[in-house]
Amino acid sequence: MDFSKIKAFAFDIDGVFTNGGILCDLQGELYRTFDAKDGFAVRMAVMNGYPTAIITGGRSKSIQARFLTSGLPEEDIYLGSRIKMDEFEDFCRRHGLKAEEVMYIGDDIPDIEVMEACGIGVCPSDAVEEVKAAADWVSDYPGGRGCVRNSVETVMKAQGRWVFDQKKYKKLF
Repeated sequence: MDFSKIKAFAFDIDGVFTNGGILCDLQGELYRTFDAKDGFAVRMAVMNGYPTAIITGGRSKSIQARFLTSGLPEEDIYLGSRIKMDEFEDFCRRHGLKAEEVMYIGDDIPDIEVMEACGIGVCPSDAVEEVKAAADWVSDYPGGRGCVRNSVETVMKAQGRWVFDQKKYKKLF
C-alpha cells in the first residue's frame, strides 16, 4: 500500500473511534467512550500539518467538543451526515485535496462510498462484512481500541512524520 500519497485523514465516529456502544440518558443525550491513544494520534496528525475531518451521522455536540480539543477546526467536524460523500467532497475542496490524497476510516454501510472514492479506505477489524470487502486495508484493531492510532501512525511513520514536538504540543493543546 502506498502511504506516501496520503496528505489528510477523515473518520467516521461510531465503530471507529468508539466500540459502537452508545449510552443514552433520560433527556436523550448520547454518551460515547473514546480511546485516548486514538485521540493522541489525531493530535499528532493535526500537529504535523495533516488536515483532518470527522464525518459522522451522529449529531451530539459532545462529538464536536471532543475533536475541537484535538485541534480540528469546527468546519472540519461534520455532524448529522446522511450522504457522507457530500461532506467528504467539501472537506477536499476546502483544503485543496484530491480524493486519492485522503485516508478515510469507516465501519458501516454509509461509509462505503467514501471508502471507495478516497486514496486508502480503512476499516476496523470488527467492521461489517460489506465494509471489509470495500476496504483497501482492514486494521488488525477493532473500533475504539486502536484502529485509528494504528492507521494514522502507520501513514505518518511511512512518511517520516511521526515526530512529537513537546513545545508545539503544549502550545496547541
